[in-house]
Amino acid sequence: MRRLSVSERRAANALGRVTSSGSPSGQVNQASRGTTHRAGTRRIDGESETVTMKLGVVGLGRMGSNMRERLREKGHDVLGYDPNPDVSDVRSLEALVEALPAPRAVWVMVPAGAPTRQVIEQLSRLLAPGDVVVDGGNSRFTDDKVNAALLAEHDVRYVDCGVSGGVWGRQNGYALMAGGHEDDITRLLPIFDALRPEGDRADSFVHAGGIGAGHYAKMVHNGIEYGLMQAYAEGYELLAAEESIADVPAVLRAWSQGTVVRSWLLDLLVQALSEDPGLGSISGYTEDSGEGRWTVEEAIAHAVPAPVISAALFARFASRQDDSPAMKAVSALRRQFGGHAVRSAEPVEVA
Repeated sequence: MRRLSVSERRAANALGRVTSSGSPSGQVNQASRGTTHRAGTRRIDGESETVTMKLGVVGLGRMGSNMRERLREKGHDVLGYDPNPDVSDVRSLEALVEALPAPRAVWVMVPAGAPTRQVIEQLSRLLAPGDVVVDGGNSRFTDDKVNAALLAEHDVRYVDCGVSGGVWGRQNGYALMAGGHEDDITRLLPIFDALRPEGDRADSFVHAGGIGAGHYAKMVHNGIEYGLMQAYAEGYELLAAEESIADVPAVLRAWSQGTVVRSWLLDLLVQALSEDPGLGSISGYTEDSGEGRWTVEEAIAHAVPAPVISAALFARFASRQDDSPAMKAVSALRRQFGGHAVRSAEPVEVA
């Protein structure tokens, strides 16, 4: 039988599932809030040993629901709450907390900003000392210390965790970047290990540092993502502009094996073009979710040159303009100082 690793045994001991002799202990039935419970079990499957946990998930959108199902598939007991009763396992956040054994673990997957703050505030009033909250959304790292301080007033622990993997995470696993105290990270290792892909933990999970470090790492990750996507997009447009290139999707697909530019993002672009050659069904209007802006702001704060990420962010801004006021000004200046020809604006149709 495989012996638990040091980190796995620490996680098991933190959860109270393994006795001092290393033998498995039974799961104590759930009682009322404020009483000490065991929050999971040690399961033995053939030659493997797995620590399982009971976890609450708040927010069952695309990411949250997929994470819930992946954790269940890995043997964890997961209850989810969402304002949408069609997807929620319980009727309210209060009901979720009551259904969890102490010490409780609650994973929050709601939009960054005010929605996350509201959930954290509610949980601070519902949870008990020793419980832990994980913010797995795309919160700004500066929000983490505020959230942690609010929960600390009630002796509730806090971990921030950047999550990457998108809608494919349920099948392929998620890359996780966690910030917080080492004891809290160790306690949650069974959850992290279930969410990440198979293989070496270090290839898809990192305890990046103290509170805020997980979301900081995820912010930079997303900034890099902006730059990579923009580079692939520009290459695609350049290929499409050249008459001698007979099959643009085929060229991109030929880069998917053996080349230095192969990546999962490239695979997704190839797939998108196979589903919609020419991408005629969508517009070029591109939103940004915030992390790219925060990355550029941090680059400025640290005096770190980040021209690629900055240009990728600005390209998204440009995508939302039907006609650029800045470029109108440039055209006007060229006409003023050099008499250069300009293109007249299209007449506006009046309904």
